[in-house]
Amino acid sequence: MQNLNHYQLANGMTLLGERMDHIQSASFHILTPLGAARLADGCCGAASVLADWLFRGAGDRSSRQLVEALDNLGIHRNTGITPYHLTFNAALEGSNLQAALELYADILLAPKLEAEQFELSRNLAIQELKGLDDDPRGKVMMLLYEQFYPDPFGRPGQGKEAELEALTAGQCADIAAQLFDPSQVIVSAAGKFDFEPVCRAVEGLFDRPAAGAPTSHTPAPAPRRYAHYPNEGAQMHIGLMTEAPPISAGHYYETMAAVSILSGSMSSRLFTEVREKRGLCYAVGARYHTLKDHAGIACYAGTTPDKAQQTLEVIRQQFGQLKDGITDDELQRAKIGLKSSLIMKSESSGARAAGIAGDHFLLGRVRPLEEIRQAIENLTVDAVMDFLRQHPFETFTAVTIGPKEIRV
Repeated sequence: MQNLNHYQLANGMTLLGERMDHIQSASFHILTPLGAARLADGCCGAASVLADWLFRGAGDRSSRQLVEALDNLGIHRNTGITPYHLTFNAALEGSNLQAALELYADILLAPKLEAEQFELSRNLAIQELKGLDDDPRGKVMMLLYEQFYPDPFGRPGQGKEAELEALTAGQCADIAAQLFDPSQVIVSAAGKFDFEPVCRAVEGLFDRPAAGAPTSHTPAPAPRRYAHYPNEGAQMHIGLMTEAPPISAGHYYETMAAVSILSGSMSSRLFTEVREKRGLCYAVGARYHTLKDHAGIACYAGTTPDKAQQTLEVIRQQFGQLKDGITDDELQRAKIGLKSSLIMKSESSGARAAGIAGDHFLLGRVRPLEEIRQAIENLTVDAVMDFLRQHPFETFTAVTIGPKEIRV
């Protein structure tokens, strides 16, 4: 039985809550409309700077005082950047939820944004971006999304070095002023808490008119081609992505089953055919990535230059062979894996809070966990095969990092 509550403030802000009596924690997830695709041209990376700068003092607290206040509540926190949102996530003991929301109201509505702190936040964002040079898997996937999605939806949340270097405190402060557009802010909470007191607290803290509006872009077609980034290392990092229906278009569970058959376990097709049988790579895997109106299945492989071409060809072959048939055993393993993931999410207030907010934004409603479980259980070989025949995964966008190009 779902214990979901929904409330909309007079200013348009949405509050969602789901009580989970079997745990002691509570988590909240705040979506604000400052994702990478909503920033002005030339400001790629501003959200990454703000993710740190906003926490360097807010309300009547200095940077140190704010950090101490967050720590005193036992908050485990992080931020994230998607094409649509700058997100704020926090997990803590349920009894401290309202006090934590008070701090976050100051962070979002009354940040100090001191100029001397800006340089520290910008330098941190630049260093994190440069750190991707030591994480080629993360870097190739970032470049792949940029290549695959129509601009601005593929813009990297981490930013681009030249644009980060040129970003000023004034520009970033102006962008922060757009942070509170209540009609586009979603706050979700999950865990052991009472909704009504939290609802009253949120209304008192956030019942303000819009401070601005995010930038609007007209999407430009993605290039859908191959891009190679030379690197003289001893490895080749391959990113491939093929189009799939977004979650809002339906076929979500059939897509997830197909991805699980490809890459859900050590008995999956990619692991077995690419790594175990042929020894072509040391790492291979695929995942479904969905935005509101665009989605794809992304695949990564790490290999050596001499094996890169064959690795690519075998991966594409495995994608293409899905439409030729899947077995009952493969589907059962996929269903078990998907349900196991669902169970783990049901035991985490943080995962559930994020799921609630994501569902509301992408689907306009929140799926009960039992609905998801039942949809997975109802998957059949025929249903998955009908989907795969309609979506044969034949066209790919590719990105490689390494000492030589490959043929795509």
